[in-house]
Amino acid sequence: MANNSIQRFLFKDHSIRGQFVQLTDSWQSMTHERHYPDVISKLLGELSLVAIIMANGLKHKGRITLQIQGSGPVNLLVVEVMDNLLIKGVAKTSQTITDETTLSELLGNGQILATLENSQTNHHFQSYVSRDAETVAECFEIFFQQSEQLQTRVFLAANENSAGGLILQKMPETAETQVSSDDDAWNRIEHLTSTISDDELTSLGCEELLHRLYHEETVELFEAREIEYHCPQDSSKIDAMLKSLGEEEVRKILEEQGEIVIHNEMCNFHARYDKAAVDELFANDEQKNSNDSVQ
Repeated sequence: MANNSIQRFLFKDHSIRGQFVQLTDSWQSMTHERHYPDVISKLLGELSLVAIIMANGLKHKGRITLQIQGSGPVNLLVVEVMDNLLIKGVAKTSQTITDETTLSELLGNGQILATLENSQTNHHFQSYVSRDAETVAECFEIFFQQSEQLQTRVFLAANENSAGGLILQKMPETAETQVSSDDDAWNRIEHLTSTISDDELTSLGCEELLHRLYHEETVELFEAREIEYHCPQDSSKIDAMLKSLGEEEVRKILEEQGEIVIHNEMCNFHARYDKAAVDELFANDEQKNSNDSVQ
């Protein structure tokens, strides 16, 4: 059964919270006909999971973007997740990648940049993710611990068919929130979670997974939020881009190439403009200008 959702959960007897996220057909739609090497699927999938976890915490309209910046072997990687959990993303490399390639080798001198955008205030906050670790999960454990000041563990897995992730965080205890004298709870739950396999993360449903890991604990599971791959083929943006070049330049390109072909890498589609399409594109502008002059 396809599962494209994220769910929060809480250990009722301890100050520990978590989230579980899993993608199946939405992940397959995002990677359809991309032909990624396994190690690139893993990198893009793991960053997608983290972006979803971050977007699930947004308290306002906006989006989370994670991207690779730099001139390493992965020369393009972008994941965007909206506050309503619409997701899209792409990765690209111009070098030969093997399954043995490490995260450090994949990124080279590249950096992971996290951007939080608030569409209500038109402000954004950017932060580089520390690379002082060997895996994406460990990098974001450091990131969350620094940004949220909470002890954090992150578990991620991704392959060509599905992706799954789990995050645990130890909340601060106060006189009001401390509900247990079990000082070893975090260590015990962290140890239990560390036994999880990649196959369990990518194939088990949330309830089954939490029961398998924490059947001796009291866990409250909250309502799931659905995640959807959304990358529409918006031809109006391509029309606007061509118009910005000017009719003379566009017709020059058309004459040289016989057809204008534009590849949208993010959404993986080609827009084609022959002479008739170019005529129509600029005829609409001429008609609009004529109407404006009449008014």
